[in-house]
This record gives sequence, C-alpha cells and structure tokens, in this order.
Amino acid sequence: MKILVLNSGSSSIKYKLIDMQGEVSMAYGLVDRIGEAAGSIVQRSWTPGSGSYTNRLERIIDGHVMGMELALGMLTAADTGVIDTPDQIAAIGHRVVHGGERFRESTRIDDDVIAGVEVCIPLAPLHNPGCLAGIRTAMALFHGKPQVAVFDTAFHQSIPPRAFHYALPHALYAELGVRRYGFHGSSHSYVTAEAARLLDKSVDLINLICLHLGNGSSITAISNGRSVDTSMGMTPLAGVIMGTRSGDIDPAIIAHVADKKELPLKKIMDILTSESGLKGICGLNDLRDIHQCCAAGDERARLALDMLIHSYRHYLGAYLVELGRVDAVVFTAGIGENDPVVRRRVCENLENLGILIDDNLNAGWDGAAGAISPPESPIKVFVIPTNEELEIARQTAAIVARKGV
Repeated sequence: MKILVLNSGSSSIKYKLIDMQGEVSMAYGLVDRIGEAAGSIVQRSWTPGSGSYTNRLERIIDGHVMGMELALGMLTAADTGVIDTPDQIAAIGHRVVHGGERFRESTRIDDDVIAGVEVCIPLAPLHNPGCLAGIRTAMALFHGKPQVAVFDTAFHQSIPPRAFHYALPHALYAELGVRRYGFHGSSHSYVTAEAARLLDKSVDLINLICLHLGNGSSITAISNGRSVDTSMGMTPLAGVIMGTRSGDIDPAIIAHVADKKELPLKKIMDILTSESGLKGICGLNDLRDIHQCCAAGDERARLALDMLIHSYRHYLGAYLVELGRVDAVVFTAGIGENDPVVRRRVCENLENLGILIDDNLNAGWDGAAGAISPPESPIKVFVIPTNEELEIARQTAAIVARKGV
C-alpha cells in the first residue's frame, strides 16, 4: 500500500509518498508560494538502484489544485518518477492542525468531517483553512480514494480536566472551547512508540517526558503511553520559549503594552507570535547563529540561550513531579535532534533526580534512535528522530483497514 501524506498550508503543500510495505519513503516534496508571483516545487525522490534524485520547477502556481497537479506530475514523471500513475496511491493522509474536542482520533474524511474542521477554524485561523484547501484539492483529484484526517490535537485528548481547563469563567470553555489542546501530536505519538521499542516495553506501560524542540516546541508528559499534560495550550503560542513565539507570559502584559504603546490587539498578537521568543531577546531565532554569537561574547545571545534552557527545564521538572515514575526523557525535532549543547544543559545537575547523560554519547550521537545516557542512569535519556509523516501514514493505513477498504 502506497500512502500520500499531505501537510497543506495557506500558500504551500508539503507531501511525502510512503510505501507501507517496509515503510519506505519514496518521495518528499514542497510546493511553495502558491498564489504568489514566483512559485516553486522541489521534490526529492528515492528509487531502487539509482539512489536519490532532486527535481525542481519554478513557475507561477495559481492555486492548490495546480500545485497538487504539478506534484503528481513529478511523482509520475517518465524519467524521475516513483510511480506510474496516481492510481497506485491507495490512500491520502492529511495533517490537520486543530480538531478541537470533536476529533479525539484520526478519522475517514467525509462532508461531516470537513464541516467539523471548518468549525475549528477560530481555534487555528492560520492553519485550518490551509488544511481544508489541501483536503478539498485531494478529494477533487483522487476520486474515490480514502482520505484520512490526522489531527495534531488528537493525541492530547487524553489530558485530564485538571490539566486542560484554565482558571477562567466556565462559560468561556462551554461557549468558546477555551481550554488546553496541545499540538505536535503526531510527533509525540511516533516518538512514544519508538521509546517503547527502545525500552522493550509495551507502549501502555511506559512513562515519558518528550521534548519536541524546534522553531516551534512542546514538551509532553506521557503516562502509560497517553498524554496527560503538555506545554502548548489553546494555541501553539503557549509553553516554552520558541524561535519567534513568546511562550508563557503574564497575561496582564498584553493590557499594559496596549495601554502604554497604544497598539491594537492584533499588533500585540503579531509581536507575541512573530517578533518574540529568541528573536525578541537577541534578534536571532536560529540556535546555530545564537551559538556562534555566544562564542563571540554576545551577552544578549547568551541571555537568550540561558532563558531557553530555563524554560525547557521548568517543564521537565514539573512533569517529573506530575508523573512520579519516569522511564525516559526523549529529545526530538530540529533542536532536540541536532543540538548536543542544549541536550547537555537541559540534563545538567539532575543526577539526584535520576537523570544522567554520557557526554561522549551525547556529542557523538549518530542519528539513529538510541540512548545518550549511561547504562546506570535510572531514567534513560534518548534522542529519537521524529517522523510525523510516517506516523500520519500509519494512522491512515489503520483507519483504511478498519473501514475495510
């Protein structure tokens, strides 16, 4: 079975074609700048015997339908394609950012599901419209093929009420759905299964703290394989410091800034989302640049790194208390996988809490899922590369099988 995974935004489509026999990635592509003056599509494909091949095209792409048609053209190209016809694609799995409380698991897409995703647009106004554009495009191009929505928020629907409610008037929850939802669910789900494999335990028996650290970051407490708390909230703005997002702040700051700077609410939200975080502290949002500036003695870069580590450790400590028993701490995503300095500093001086790290294993991590803690560490420390597309494909295949398609 070959499954096409789509992650559609307002002006882009990321896609990956996966052969579920062996879970082999066949091609990965990005359709970018849809509806702009200069669009592009880049696809990297893998074929047996000939290795990888990168195909590029630059042209105006006037909509998602054209973008997806161009992607299919690359996937089926006579010389560099990986399939002969689109009919070889058995199903399509869609990443959908927000499913609210209605969608507690992945689901086969029909008109009711589309309507439900539309209802959730106020909870994710920057993301769900793009997801819907991708769904409608795929349904138009793949007539009769099963399509499955995999929700970022679904993995966190197991969070108990004590952790997902905010201390606000209950009517705001009842009428507007104001609560903690959490995100990066596909990543946390994939990494949980991989950690269970490394621990040689059943998923439903493991307790983890999973640090998905990237330009957008979330930390999740996992008890018996299920999310019980997570750092992101009603939106992906909450939680730890991120590349350009503030993370947790005193909400009174918003009123104070609005009053003193005479700024409208939308401008303040833009600042919190796009001008804050690491960028707000030191002007840089890429940790590679921040490390270079730290080495050169830049005090604001050093402050940004110190604040970032502090925010990570804040949630790590909270979830150690919340879970009580922890089998492993897991680092994943762009920063979690690629920054040994961050991993070392997050785990520093936690020996009394059962967390030890091997500096040689940490610095020499080779890219394969495995431990960077010594054998005697009571709590294992793993680095596990995330694979959200494969997790979406797995859930899509499971839904298709359940429906008897």
